[in-house]
Amino acid sequence: MTQPFRSFVIFAEMRTGSNLLEATMNKIKRVTCFGEAFNPYLLGWPDTDTLRGMTAEERESDPHKLLGLLMDKPDHLLGFRYFHDHDPRVFDAIMAERSCAKIILTRNPLESYVSTKLALETNQWKLNEAETPISTKICFVWQEFREQLGAIEEFRARVQHGLQVSGQSAFWLSYDDLRNGEIMKGMMHWLGRTDLEKVPPANDQVPQNPREMAEKVSNFSEMQTQLTAMDPFALGRIPNFESSRGPAVPSFFASEAGAGLVFMPVGGGPTDPVLEWLRNLGPLKGDFTQNSLRQWKRGHPGHRSFAVLRHPVRRAWAAFEQLLGTKDPALRQLMRETHRVGLPADPELWQMDVQQSHALFIDFLGFLKRNLNGQTRLPTHPVWASQSEILAGFSRFSSPDAVLREDRLDQDLAWLSATAGLDADAVGAPAVETFPDFLADPKVHQAARSAYPRDYVAFGFTDPS
Repeated sequence: MTQPFRSFVIFAEMRTGSNLLEATMNKIKRVTCFGEAFNPYLLGWPDTDTLRGMTAEERESDPHKLLGLLMDKPDHLLGFRYFHDHDPRVFDAIMAERSCAKIILTRNPLESYVSTKLALETNQWKLNEAETPISTKICFVWQEFREQLGAIEEFRARVQHGLQVSGQSAFWLSYDDLRNGEIMKGMMHWLGRTDLEKVPPANDQVPQNPREMAEKVSNFSEMQTQLTAMDPFALGRIPNFESSRGPAVPSFFASEAGAGLVFMPVGGGPTDPVLEWLRNLGPLKGDFTQNSLRQWKRGHPGHRSFAVLRHPVRRAWAAFEQLLGTKDPALRQLMRETHRVGLPADPELWQMDVQQSHALFIDFLGFLKRNLNGQTRLPTHPVWASQSEILAGFSRFSSPDAVLREDRLDQDLAWLSATAGLDADAVGAPAVETFPDFLADPKVHQAARSAYPRDYVAFGFTDPS
């Protein structure tokens, strides 16, 4: 017999039918599923003291030892069930083990939620044909359901990502598949047990609540109203084709003033005025690595870190000016020939009148939209990347304590300075940069909003009134 897998994991959630699936598999010789082996509150099953010779305390100390025991028994297929709230320390090891088959069991999340609430209410978690179901109703709580659904969706995305990046596949099952013998046989054949001619589903469990949803939920009409506000097809999602960014730690600056200030510059923002303001406070240090910045932070208890947001229109103008002034003429030529930004020849760049600059800037905003949507071969430069993506990159190392706004830096920096032990009245404010009047044009703002929809939504930027 050829057996491609030595073990299996059932990725599931409460009330998805995982007990029934486990019972079906445990009826097969040389197949054993050890329940919820990594549930923090129990050891495989309720009232179990040891699992493969390990106690709960031993599992807590070394969960990977138990994982190894659950993946290694000659001529035997071992497995367990794993839910989103089980011990996270073993998740990566599970995903990395290619000889561990991944079975993904799903159910309508609303049915799982209601079934879980009913089981909690009645303390009836399994039902055989000789037992009488306890009939009751539950109250649907919108926030509770949304939190549960969000946690499950996030976990399912992690599993899918792990499969994709490692080139593995999974066997997908729905709740309704579990009583289909042909599907159960297909699953076991996929696991390598092609010697099995039949795999009858376990018959010692029966459906607990085969009633209509309206008979199980006391506030059924309210639930219907709240569910209609959901967006299951993500119609309101803002598409994001922008490449993710790293933390950019080498671009950070640290000031010794007070308890210490760490400036995390956002490309295209008011970096120079803020740096000049910091220099007036005290010595500045830069060229950090992640390790050296951690050491600096350890040596400066009470420090504060901050980033400064700039309105997308002003920031795009800063990027446009940098394009005009760059020493790389090939980039400007590429803009002319490929990206529909009709820049004049280099010798004439700084002789453009206001009307020309206005029109070309709108063309440049059109290029930014295409670039951020992944429609150009040019990489996204930090000077014009979405500020939301840059901050997400920062968070891969450390999120800033404060995200300030350029248009109120005098107030924001005074507050920040006070938190770092500085005299708020004595620190002053950075110099104010000037921008062309035509940046207030509604057409410019419309083009900027089209290029940076995520930033406008994330940070609440507004157009001029």
